[in-house]
Amino acid sequence: MRIRKAVFPVAGLGTRFLPATKASAKEILPVVDKPLVQYAVKEAIAAGAEEMIFITSHTKNSIMDHFDRDYELESLLEKKGKQELLEAVRDVLPPGITCAYIRQADAMGLGHAINCSLPAVGDQDFAVLLADDLIASSFQPCMAQMQRVYQEYGTSVLAVQRVPWEDTGKYGIVEVEPIGPGLSEIRAIVEKPDPETAPSNLAVVGRYILTPRIFRLLDKVEPGAGGEIQLTDAIEALMGEQTVLAYEFEGTRYDCGSKFGYLKANVEIGLQHHEIGDEFRAYLRELTASWGDEQAS
Repeated sequence: MRIRKAVFPVAGLGTRFLPATKASAKEILPVVDKPLVQYAVKEAIAAGAEEMIFITSHTKNSIMDHFDRDYELESLLEKKGKQELLEAVRDVLPPGITCAYIRQADAMGLGHAINCSLPAVGDQDFAVLLADDLIASSFQPCMAQMQRVYQEYGTSVLAVQRVPWEDTGKYGIVEVEPIGPGLSEIRAIVEKPDPETAPSNLAVVGRYILTPRIFRLLDKVEPGAGGEIQLTDAIEALMGEQTVLAYEFEGTRYDCGSKFGYLKANVEIGLQHHEIGDEFRAYLRELTASWGDEQAS
């Protein structure tokens, strides 16, 4: 059993990053030298996915352009002998990987975006990755970890992470029954509860493996606040029909939908970068030392 299709809901406007996202997709914002969406695509490929399905809007042509072949650029790099850059450009979309693009005509939430992928997903189990959540792991990419769980249990799996109790109002929160190390069966899921009423501090983050039954349930979900169709509501209905698991992944998650999380990702991933990591680390030490000297004076 292997998940072969991965869905990327990328139709959002990215208003928190305006004006940078006025004419370019927020998912194209770079973390060091790769756009956010490329990290998510590489994670899906590492888990065995072969077809990338992007749920886009009319403002997201830059994503399509990024994953398209640029033969003129490749030819120029090859003529100039810039082999490392040429390989990096070609590695954006490795051989054997295909892309499909589906327009989300109306901004009606994550549940609606996922439902738009039905024509491309069909009756197969599939992965969903939110590019805003960049997850770095020295062990194994998050989706590959979830793929192992899926192969063993053959059911839907949601990535979860413990968050501060005061932050439960920002996430879908699950009530669970543990069945193994880092693995639980979800008993209830609540969208953005107050800390006082939250069933736990286990938050659902931007990685899902879902069965195609979710599409039928999404069709029945009534729009909520702002006219949005909540994925949480469909998952809650799915739990009445089949087991849904919560997996506490190993790795560091950066909320790149926020400016602070995006800056953290650039700093921490920059420090690990094979090309500039050492130089960047020395710069930060020098910078913090100079701040200390200024405060002392």
